[in-house]
Amino acid sequence: MIASVTGRQLSSLFLVSRSRMSPISRRNFAASSPTRVTDGLSALSAKFTARKPTTPSNSSDLSFSNFLTGTEGTDSKEFQNYGGILRTEEDHMHRFHVFSHKHNTHITLARPDASAIISVAAGNINIRKAARGTYDAAYQLVSWVLGRIQQEGHLKDIYKLEVVFRGFGKGRDAVTKALLGNEGRNLRSRVVKVTDATRLKFGGTRSPKPRRLG
Repeated sequence: MIASVTGRQLSSLFLVSRSRMSPISRRNFAASSPTRVTDGLSALSAKFTARKPTTPSNSSDLSFSNFLTGTEGTDSKEFQNYGGILRTEEDHMHRFHVFSHKHNTHITLARPDASAIISVAAGNINIRKAARGTYDAAYQLVSWVLGRIQQEGHLKDIYKLEVVFRGFGKGRDAVTKALLGNEGRNLRSRVVKVTDATRLKFGGTRSPKPRRLG
């Protein structure tokens, strides 16, 4: 699909999109050239069309690095485990989601296809009521999760890990301290990306009235 788009068509597409922009967006967009984008798409198309997977001579040749670079056959175990789809490098990262708010902390370890391996909150380790929102509860939770990852042998399947934070509760700092401490020594070396996925509201409905005590 990329190779079928000509430079003239792409230029006209960018000109139409540019005409619908605000003056500020049009000024920011002026630095990007349709010709430069066309050259980039052409180079990307040539890169993918030139890459042809080859079948390895034996099963010992199968490796995750070969899987990422597309140098192994589609009948390999790694290819089948990821749904038979080769995409970008980020699609092969496990994700460690941390959702922390003032009442609780939720931790989820997910596969590259977004299916959950472990999904727990402070209540799952017998911490009740108001204690679930404390720093100690979050630290106990992440320590329990890291220990379970080790016990169940999930480390051998995790090559690259993205840590995704959401919210600004006390559990955010607790998870950071645990990953940098002794509990996270086995998983820390696999972290290649840290993301903040806290939701920001633009407009929307009216916020609740701030609580005032006294």
